[in-house]
Amino acid sequence: MMIGRIFWFLESAAIGIVVALIVLMIIRLIVDKADLNPFGSTYRTVRRLSDGFVAPVRGLLREFHADPKYAPIVVIVIVILMGLLVINLLGTLSQMTQGIIWALSAGSLPALLGFVFHGLISIYILMIFVRFILSMAMVSYMNRLMKFLVDTTEPLLGPLRRRIPPVGRWDISPIVAFILLWLIQAAISATLLRGARLGTFATFT
Repeated sequence: MMIGRIFWFLESAAIGIVVALIVLMIIRLIVDKADLNPFGSTYRTVRRLSDGFVAPVRGLLREFHADPKYAPIVVIVIVILMGLLVINLLGTLSQMTQGIIWALSAGSLPALLGFVFHGLISIYILMIFVRFILSMAMVSYMNRLMKFLVDTTEPLLGPLRRRIPPVGRWDISPIVAFILLWLIQAAISATLLRGARLGTFATFT
């Protein structure tokens, strides 16, 4: 199916970008360790390509009184996490899109609603997870992405936070939200999507 091929291409592109950035950070570590001539072409090229990723992380590490020389390693971790999130999102969108097309061709309104709701909930779960990661990184609410995620997820997390006491210093409302959303997805799979068996689809979680 053309839709499946498009999402496969996008996932392959995302994996390629992640691998390229990891390789770039490894080269940056090697160049820094080798103590090359700062005016040499190799050093300047590597710095020019990698500074856009390393410099912000180095500043963040300084705020936490951590050694900024570990910035490339932190960038690698961030790139891997973000890559996994993007690939997961693309997989969710692929399943939802192909499911909608199948439901329309089969004339099944329950399956159509099921695929739409199941996919949107998966995207919402990813949004909560990204908000949690950015909160751990102490990203300011003034950041546009953070502001969007807070405004979007707070209608669910806010009431949960008011009813569920924190465990020590930890706010466990995101964990409770994950469980509730997973249960809703399970209910959708057992009702609206019951009998929808597509061999080309991954198993819903």
